Amino acid sequence: MTRLPGERLDRRPAAAGAPADRADPADAAPLVGVLALQGDVLEHTRALRAVGVRPLPVRSVADLEAVDGLVLPGGESTAISRALGRAGLDEPLARRIADGLPVLGTCAGLILLSDELVEDDALPRPGGIAVRTRRNAYGPQTASFDVRVEVAGLDGGPMDVAFIRAPRIEAVLGDAVDVLAEVDGAPVAVQQGARIGLAFHPEVTGDLRLHARLADLVRRRTGR
Repeated sequence: MTRLPGERLDRRPAAAGAPADRADPADAAPLVGVLALQGDVLEHTRALRAVGVRPLPVRSVADLEAVDGLVLPGGESTAISRALGRAGLDEPLARRIADGLPVLGTCAGLILLSDELVEDDALPRPGGIAVRTRRNAYGPQTASFDVRVEVAGLDGGPMDVAFIRAPRIEAVLGDAVDVLAEVDGAPVAVQQGARIGLAFHPEVTGDLRLHARLADLVRRRTGR
């Protein structure tokens, strides 16, 4: 029987240090937003709660100014870009990222964080990671797949992750970018400062170690 990406992993135990059934975080925990204009907002909201931070859907400039960190979720990058403009979030988001806001971008979120795109480079986006990325490089939805990847700096062994209409990083453009993981010789996870970009969806497969890394970046910045 054909399974959807992530379906074969839906009964796996949560990753070490990131129990999926943890109680709601305390009010003193950092506030980490999920851009909630389009895409897989619910999955990231659950993941952030599980790693001990308080999630907040971000739909306005006031929401954005309130958060200590942010997830840019997967979805449709053009739709998210247009929604950012309609909400008046495009310039404030670019400023906050440039100012050092910890950010995790998955799939479409990676596209938005990429300084260059192979095609459609005029797509309005905040940027912030010095990579050149190609949209939908791994094929259509029907070509989606699960794979195990070794991620630098993560304890606990390889991650099981899902690629769904995924972008591919074609080139790293600066020494400030650390390549965290590769698939078939192409980077699929990168980090530049407090900004993490992923071509895949860890929230689909339930391995929350990269959400925990974002939470750690937020805690280091806020002291909470």
